[in-house]
Amino acid sequence: MSKKPSKTAPRAASKPAPRKSPGPAAKPPAPASERETSERIARALESIASHLSAASPKSSAADSLGHADAFVWHPDGRLAPVPRVSRVDIGLLKGIDRMRDILIENTERFADGLPANNALLWGARGMGKSSLVKAAHASINANRKPADRLKLIEIHREDIESLPALMDLVRSSPFHFIVFCDDLSFDGNDASYKSLKAVLEGGIEGRPENVILYATSNRRHLLAREMIENERSTAINPGEAVEEKVSLSDRFGLWLGFHRCSQDEYLAMVRGYCGHYGIKLADEELEREALEWSTTRGSRSGRVAWQFTQELAGRLGVKLKA
Repeated sequence: MSKKPSKTAPRAASKPAPRKSPGPAAKPPAPASERETSERIARALESIASHLSAASPKSSAADSLGHADAFVWHPDGRLAPVPRVSRVDIGLLKGIDRMRDILIENTERFADGLPANNALLWGARGMGKSSLVKAAHASINANRKPADRLKLIEIHREDIESLPALMDLVRSSPFHFIVFCDDLSFDGNDASYKSLKAVLEGGIEGRPENVILYATSNRRHLLAREMIENERSTAINPGEAVEEKVSLSDRFGLWLGFHRCSQDEYLAMVRGYCGHYGIKLADEELEREALEWSTTRGSRSGRVAWQFTQELAGRLGVKLKA
């Protein structure tokens, strides 16, 4: 009987694994020091760009103060210069002589560095409240050197909450500023009036010495009547609630009331405009047409007189040059 071959045959010697052929040479990584330097430069450039972006509006606004006498405030920190202010010559403002004299005296004291009051011009619409503010500003600046001229800054009613930022911007300026808000009033649950209260009086910083605030409004207390009555009817202590609301107007030291003009004052306004702009028309016909115009408008005011003057000048081919 033949023997079976042994199952344990000697193992073949293991061959070394073949080496892979080297591929294309890879680019060696940049040294760590170079990468860190590049990252530091990139971060530094981003930081510089962000700082310049944040600082540019304020610096440009501050630098432009000497280039114009009037500006419009934007809540992003910009003061946009107004090369030519839309205003009426102060000699053409009729029927408001007493208010004119008081406001000019107050403004002149402020321009001379003497104590002066914030002013609230309230009353009938179209009677020259905003026109008087702009005319007083021009009148005070008429004979002043550029370094002594007052600056007029208009802030819109909806931007009142940014008023503290405007105060910070002009506080250290060598110029004196009239901050002017036209048609100032508050409705509903609008609480932005509290920013104005803090700037007028009561805040820690207070109003800067080189700033005065002038506002115009049809309302004496700047708040809607129903707003005050709602507070009275719903508050636990009605007296305290109402006092908190009406205290805003109390912080204006100067109240100037404007009332509806008489027929004679209205006609004096019309004649003043026509004489100033060289509009020729017989006095009887001028009076008749002016009264008819006011009747169709349902009121007599400086605004109605100016609108009639524009109508008459256009019809007669007269240009109203400033």
